[in-house]
Amino acid sequence: MNNAVFNTSIPNNEPIYGYLKGSPERTALEKELERQSSKIVDIPAIINGQEVRTGKTNNVVMPCDHGHVLAKYHQVGPEEVKLAIKFACDAKEQWMTMSWVERTAITLKAAKLISEKYRNLINASTMLGQGKNVFQAEIDSVGETIDFIRFNAYFISKIYGEQPLSTPEQMNRIEYRPLEGFVYTITPFNFTAIGSNLNLAPVLMGNTTIWKPATASLLSNYYLMQVFKEAGLPDGVINFLPGSGAVISEVALRSKELAGIHFTGSNNTFNSLWKSVSDNLGTYRSYPKLVGETGGKDFIFVHNSSDPTQVATAFVRGAYEYQGQKCSACSRGYIPRSLWPQVKEKMLEMLSRIKTGDVRDFDCFVNAVIDGYSFDNIMSYIAKAKSSDQARIIAGGEGDKSKGYFIQPTVIETSDPHFLTMEEEIFGPVLTVYVYEDDKFEETLKICDSTSPYALTGAIFARERSAIVTACQSLRYTAGNFYYNDKCSGAMVGLQPFGGARASGTNDKAGGVYNLLRWISPRTIKENYLPPADFPYPYMEK
Repeated sequence: MNNAVFNTSIPNNEPIYGYLKGSPERTALEKELERQSSKIVDIPAIINGQEVRTGKTNNVVMPCDHGHVLAKYHQVGPEEVKLAIKFACDAKEQWMTMSWVERTAITLKAAKLISEKYRNLINASTMLGQGKNVFQAEIDSVGETIDFIRFNAYFISKIYGEQPLSTPEQMNRIEYRPLEGFVYTITPFNFTAIGSNLNLAPVLMGNTTIWKPATASLLSNYYLMQVFKEAGLPDGVINFLPGSGAVISEVALRSKELAGIHFTGSNNTFNSLWKSVSDNLGTYRSYPKLVGETGGKDFIFVHNSSDPTQVATAFVRGAYEYQGQKCSACSRGYIPRSLWPQVKEKMLEMLSRIKTGDVRDFDCFVNAVIDGYSFDNIMSYIAKAKSSDQARIIAGGEGDKSKGYFIQPTVIETSDPHFLTMEEEIFGPVLTVYVYEDDKFEETLKICDSTSPYALTGAIFARERSAIVTACQSLRYTAGNFYYNDKCSGAMVGLQPFGGARASGTNDKAGGVYNLLRWISPRTIKENYLPPADFPYPYMEK
């Protein structure tokens, strides 16, 4: 038996490839994109490590070419969900009693496989299936996925190393138990890394999961499951269930074994899950832990001491990377009147150089939005801006879904800080700017704080430190991740733990110890070396 005390070293973030023209990594990735574009993958459910094909199939298509079918997936029904829950619970005992060092080794092997053997596979499937350009796919499906795994391996060693004090009379310990039951994971289309982490974070702590992936991310998520299996993850620890969220949730949320929900998605869906759990509280063995990140109406606030070029760059990158389909994407801006002409000029010049198109064209900065529903929803907001006397479109404003779901990067200028597109989450390449009077800096900060129900990310641009301090204090609860002189997106695992409060979620900070702590139920163990032999205490003696 190895009695050594094991600790993982502080990891470095995964290096990001540049994919420059003519580079070996670009040539290899282009070849993989061509290979995946020329085949249709059959995606089954995976229950207890076995592929399950129900025969009830639907298509996964390319957002950039929605007539191009990438995969057919088998949708699960209630019986498959019940089976998955059974096997997740059956696998729990062996998995939770396995040394955390062994569990960590499995996840770290998965990270190594993604970094080297399957880098192109995961990147290409994310690009084609989720509409990400090469850089956005690289920082997500490879970089952030690996970072979550490696940093969580470091964080778990820190968590398990925390123990209470003991005395000469007694030994005190904390046992870090996983939750009692299974964890239900519901993952979004926009980040492959989230699909991985929402499962591997609770799994690392000894839990088992049933996984409902978003339809649009099924291709990359299916390949992740294959990587996990190759890394040595035992059957039943993660059970992969494509299909209707309503069908899966109907069974999962009524199971007495539900121990927790790990969720990223819309505010309305999370509210519905929370309500269903509340309605079923009498069913469960214990109170389920609900961890959710639900969206944002993220902002960049500009002070008149800022550099206009830096501000314009932050807006363009923050608002239009991955077509604004990030929970952290900048969708509202507050700019002082004195700077607006310069910032606007520089933004319009940058937007004139942006190319929109297929992800396989590496010159494209903007690609297609995820599907027809998103396209129509985003265009409806643009239409409302066009018809309003409180707003005017100064860039973009057009879309075309004849082949792919393409929307031009759009800038709306509004005279009303509470205009619809300043308040509601759009999840597309639309930025709304409110121009405020320079002498109303602090007053406008209060407007920013009270405008939206969300509180995920935000940024302040200023060269005057006093303005930065004022903004940080005024916007204390307006953003869970706050940036000085940077765009409001791009948090890195281990450097900026991510999450927000208010309508943006439970703020359990993925990429830090905070999230991992949610997937354990600590037990305190006290051992008394010499137990008392009679009941009276000294004060009772005559």
